[in-house]
Amino acid sequence: MFNISEVTPGSHVTLHYRLSLADGAEVMNTFADQPATLLLGAGQLAPPLENVLLGLKVGHHSTFQLTPEQAFGPRNPDLIQRVSLATLRENSMIGEQFSPGDLIEFNAPGGGRYAGVLKEVDETSAWFDFNHPLAGKALAFEVKIVGTLQS
Repeated sequence: MFNISEVTPGSHVTLHYRLSLADGAEVMNTFADQPATLLLGAGQLAPPLENVLLGLKVGHHSTFQLTPEQAFGPRNPDLIQRVSLATLRENSMIGEQFSPGDLIEFNAPGGGRYAGVLKEVDETSAWFDFNHPLAGKALAFEVKIVGTLQS
């Protein structure tokens, strides 16, 4: 690995970052602790946020205002779906209880996983919102690039 002066695809980036909603409510903040080190393109940071980092130089510190379309996209009403209780039980521990607001992971065809927020449950099924929790929200993304390495 060797030091580079700017963030490029596939680089390891050490940075402080703060992600907050438009009203200032923090979602994530590393400024009060150790900086994070991420490999761009490895899924450690959402792709829209990685794109903001590309081309930034070591020492760069600023805050980017992201519209919902620039961040996690708009909310998609098609991603609010009914799931049978049988499917819910197949993806949970025996006897597990659920409450609205719970984040539940499901097995995807092909072996992956996906998650949804439980909205309501009745005798036969449950409504889930499979939108990203930050979809439809404007965000502030503050970053300070501490260092970069390229392999």
